[in-house]
Amino acid sequence: MAAAARARVAHLLKQLQRAACQCPGHSHTYSQAPGLSPSGKTTDYAFEMAVSNIRYGAGVTKEVGMDLQNMGAKNVCLMTDKNLSQLPPVKTVMDSLVKNGINFKVYDSVRVEPTDRSFMEAIEFAKKGAFDAYVAVGGGSTMDTCKAANLYASSPHSHFLDYVNAPIGKGKPVTVPLKPLIAVPTTSGTGSETTGVAIFDYEHLKVKTGIASRAIKPTLGLIDPLHTLHMPERVVANSGFDVLCHALESYTALPYHMRSPCPSNPITRPAYQGSNPISDIWAVHALQIVAKYLKRAVRNPDDLEARSNMHLASAFAGIGFGNAGVHLCHGMSYPISGLVKKYKAKDYKVDHPLVPHGLSVVLTSPAVFTFTAQMSPERHLETAEILGADTRTARIPDAGPILADTLRKFLFDLDVDDGLAAIGYSKADIPALVKGTLPQVCALVL
Repeated sequence: MAAAARARVAHLLKQLQRAACQCPGHSHTYSQAPGLSPSGKTTDYAFEMAVSNIRYGAGVTKEVGMDLQNMGAKNVCLMTDKNLSQLPPVKTVMDSLVKNGINFKVYDSVRVEPTDRSFMEAIEFAKKGAFDAYVAVGGGSTMDTCKAANLYASSPHSHFLDYVNAPIGKGKPVTVPLKPLIAVPTTSGTGSETTGVAIFDYEHLKVKTGIASRAIKPTLGLIDPLHTLHMPERVVANSGFDVLCHALESYTALPYHMRSPCPSNPITRPAYQGSNPISDIWAVHALQIVAKYLKRAVRNPDDLEARSNMHLASAFAGIGFGNAGVHLCHGMSYPISGLVKKYKAKDYKVDHPLVPHGLSVVLTSPAVFTFTAQMSPERHLETAEILGADTRTARIPDAGPILADTLRKFLFDLDVDDGLAAIGYSKADIPALVKGTLPQVCALVL
């Protein structure tokens, strides 16, 4: 029965993949022709690890001016948002740039949860500035916006949808050289300082989509735990939920050797390749840190040990999912964020309705892992144990419910909104949420 159940789930996921996605960012089917795979296989036979250079340490942000000087940068774009522009992380960066004689211009109009419109405004600024390097100071929204600005300023004749994941965009591979980008994360969630992914709301369709290419990953991530001390409680919690789901999803994603089709050329191997032996290490270690430190980091803003470790966990999980990929929690989260009505999250200084990314991801996690456990029950039990479950007498068929109950308790302890109804959705919204999820299969490894 267990084997039959796993086969049924695999069949359903494959059907969803075929029905919803022909994207180059995910399967690169546009490059395929029968018999062209160098291995002669229909599924992939290799995986590739790509990650930004990472430097970690309290106060390491002060080195950014020296880094740019070492790169020979003469005209730098500093990107951030309105709120952060008044806070210590940006001041530290600016002081370092001035001290090291770096000429720079500030773009502080990054939108929290960016849209295609806010991306294009940043791109226009980057094109006019003719910058030879970029610095992004902020959370995932800032880093993703800066990646897009760097990409399109480096490819000025490209249409915006050229690099956006299919089926919304054309999903063309990035072949142009980009300028150096230094990312300074100020939240502990997205891991965007390590990845070649940039996510935004596509306003016309009211869905999230993105750009996925190793070429857009930052040159260097400066992970400075001192920046985590300014984060309010709910920002810490919601950012941490993103780390939690990055780790869980990448560890339980379809294995790389089961992903199809096999690329005919290495340039067409997707960024999200499926779980693999290296990404597994990063995912499991990130999850162990989350289990130990997230609650402490949320409850005590002065707990530097907890917040420092969560800052590292964000990067670790980013390395894991940035190469393995994510699946249904993230796929379903995008319309949850994109179709937001009136909900405004506590502790976020924004002038528009907002469901923070980490919250939109984690709300579906108990249901998701109940479903996916049939594919890899041992891994679901392993992650449940890491998060505190007693699995000594657990049965394999119970892996999904055990992990789901463990997640519910974890989220309850951190005062998470109680389901989609709590953030403004009802049964009447289900068709729109489903419609918004289907294009996201491009972001999944199923």
